[in-house]
Amino acid sequence: MATVMAKIAPSMLSSDFANLASEAEKMIKFGADWLHMDIMDGAYLDCHLMVTNPLDYVEPLGKAGASGFTFHVEASKDNWQEIIEKVKAKGMRAGVALKPGTPIEEVYSLVEAENPVDMVLVMTVEPGFGGQKFMPEMMDKVRALRKKYPSLDIEVDGGLGPSTIDTAATAGANCIVAGSSVFGAPEPAQVISLLRKSVVESQQIC
Repeated sequence: MATVMAKIAPSMLSSDFANLASEAEKMIKFGADWLHMDIMDGAYLDCHLMVTNPLDYVEPLGKAGASGFTFHVEASKDNWQEIIEKVKAKGMRAGVALKPGTPIEEVYSLVEAENPVDMVLVMTVEPGFGGQKFMPEMMDKVRALRKKYPSLDIEVDGGLGPSTIDTAATAGANCIVAGSSVFGAPEPAQVISLLRKSVVESQQIC
């Protein structure tokens, strides 16, 4: 099986908004690989766009220095090829996300396209706010993706922490978004290390 790198992405949705710069610096110091930003209509801030028209955000996020631009398949059925093209033209990695109720088959064409997405984000809670309970039934989607695309970056977002990481990692997820479990921990560095260890060890078992 192809090896994919473990990437731990603390979700800034769970950070102290009054001290975003210091919160971000702390997470990097604690060992985070990415900082996950959830971007919603009417707000600004690896970017996950829960918006109705992702194309509107490609230019501003590219200028702002975003590294990853993940849009929802539900909002891009007619123009995903254009979104991917424009995102990559701005030097960002393109990702596609899907809500819990969306069949995994809906993203296959985006992974197999001539100009494909670089990552698939499987939502393990309903998108929109932090602190929700992890939905283990979403791991069927992760398993299907990993079996079909051994070298794809597969991200999971929602309810991830020490008690759920093994379930996600063994299913094949290698990019882990963690909010409350990292920012609410007495020792965030230990949690980040634990999440990474689980992903790395699951890869070795496979």
